[in-house]
Amino acid sequence: MELDKIEEKDLKMGKANQDVFSEIMQELAATDRNIIAVTSDSRGSGKLVPFGKNYPKQIVEVGIAEQNLVGVAAGLASAGKKTFAVSPACFLTARSFEQIKNDVCYSDNPVTLVGISAGVSYGALGTTHHSLHDYAALRAVNNIIIVAPADNFETEQAVRLAAESKIPVYMRYGKKAMPFLSQENKTFEFGKGRIVREGEDIAIIATGETVYPAWLAAKKLEDEHSIKATVVSMHTIKPLDTDLLDQLAANGRPIVTVEEHMVNGGLGEACASYLMQKGMHNKFKIIGIPDEYTVTGSQIEIFNHYGISEEGLKNTALNLLNQ
Repeated sequence: MELDKIEEKDLKMGKANQDVFSEIMQELAATDRNIIAVTSDSRGSGKLVPFGKNYPKQIVEVGIAEQNLVGVAAGLASAGKKTFAVSPACFLTARSFEQIKNDVCYSDNPVTLVGISAGVSYGALGTTHHSLHDYAALRAVNNIIIVAPADNFETEQAVRLAAESKIPVYMRYGKKAMPFLSQENKTFEFGKGRIVREGEDIAIIATGETVYPAWLAAKKLEDEHSIKATVVSMHTIKPLDTDLLDQLAANGRPIVTVEEHMVNGGLGEACASYLMQKGMHNKFKIIGIPDEYTVTGSQIEIFNHYGISEEGLKNTALNLLNQ
């Protein structure tokens, strides 16, 4: 079953996470004049047109100038503003990496950097518009939280926590409507993964919009093969929830990681590095975008091509279990 053909009965569908971000920003701005959005000609794609209309004195437009975007956001944060710098993830974390590193992180300015249309959300626009490097780049920088919410609940909680954070935050969203992944686990904390499905045979650790196909793959494993998988939304890439990793690896079960990012330097390598240094020897597989020229297509087509899909992840799990 391809992701664009999933029936709503599988999970309750919500909105695009970017829409939720916009709604919570407006709610926060209504009672806190220190909430400021800074955009790089991206209020439309960032869903901030209503925010700008309702709170015109709390939005700054710098034009297509991402380095200036981060510099201005850092300056506002240094003056006590709760600043959200909003720009396409591919440009925000590449063009302005120097400003993120020095003006925000090393200068300890609590800016929330919001990467919109993240991963391969831009689809057919191609590799130049994919953000497949952002986890790797920012993991190498001290003093920043890296978050990729999986559903509307996680998005709302992440925005609220970011508004009160004393250290910088990078969060990224895609453009696709997302389901509510768990009606039971309603806890959210930076640095603490969220279990959205439980099982003892294999663990699938995913982040951002890849958690949904991981959940579907786990359902298919149980329905077709009586294999029960734990599915984790590891929404925080940094700091990593090592306590949860210890728990997942303890019984020796195989582990699959899934991310909408290059396989180099992201969630999978972070998990593998920790587990190897702890002396764990679970069967382990990283699923993401390989180190090659990325195929062109929609997000769905790219996911299906690289096995970030219900069927692809089911087969990856079966292969790992049968090794």
